[in-house]
Amino acid sequence: MHAPQKIVCVGLNYHGHMTETGRQPVTHPTLFSRWSDSHVGHGEPLILPSVSTKFDYEGELAVVVGRSGRHISKTEAMTYVAGYSCYNDGSIRDWQKHTSQFLPGKNFEASGAFGPWLVAGHAVPDYRELRLTTRLNGRVVQDASLGDLIFDIPTLIEYVSSFTTLNPGDVLVTGTPDGVGAFRDPQLWMGAGDTVEVEISGIGMLSNKILAEQDHARAARLHAAAL
Repeated sequence: MHAPQKIVCVGLNYHGHMTETGRQPVTHPTLFSRWSDSHVGHGEPLILPSVSTKFDYEGELAVVVGRSGRHISKTEAMTYVAGYSCYNDGSIRDWQKHTSQFLPGKNFEASGAFGPWLVAGHAVPDYRELRLTTRLNGRVVQDASLGDLIFDIPTLIEYVSSFTTLNPGDVLVTGTPDGVGAFRDPQLWMGAGDTVEVEISGIGMLSNKILAEQDHARAARLHAAAL
């Protein structure tokens, strides 16, 4: 599998999440990109940046592309899926809302997570029957069926491949369900020392602890000094 050239994320793609945000239905998917250094693997710490305390969880299903294609039809789209994985689209909400563009709040270094492994597409008969559950310190904060997606995977592949070539290893992150911290009353944020888990039935469980940026920098300096 190649390293991803593109990580394309979908916002507002569950009916429940669209409702909790108070937004109106849209005609086309809401897309944004994440850079490779904005996420870590299973078991690695997510970094709470020093410039914000509004660090939100977003459990999602990631789709990994298996072969190159452009202008892929919905009827052929699933043949381009190499497999599935768990994803946490960790979001720095205040930075996300600086403007109408999501980019800053979605690309802080080590703010998202991906893994722990890739489950082959042919091993999942129908992704719509999968269930996504996010837990913060053991408490269930998100629980939804993948059947609640507004734009399904074939539609996303067709739409994205209409404007860019999808290549092996590229990732489509399909969106998060309702229950995110920003729209709770009171709001619920991830803090240093917390543990967040994203579990998708038949795919696996992604688990990460939250580490303050200052502590992460201190640990890096100590490690460098010991070398």
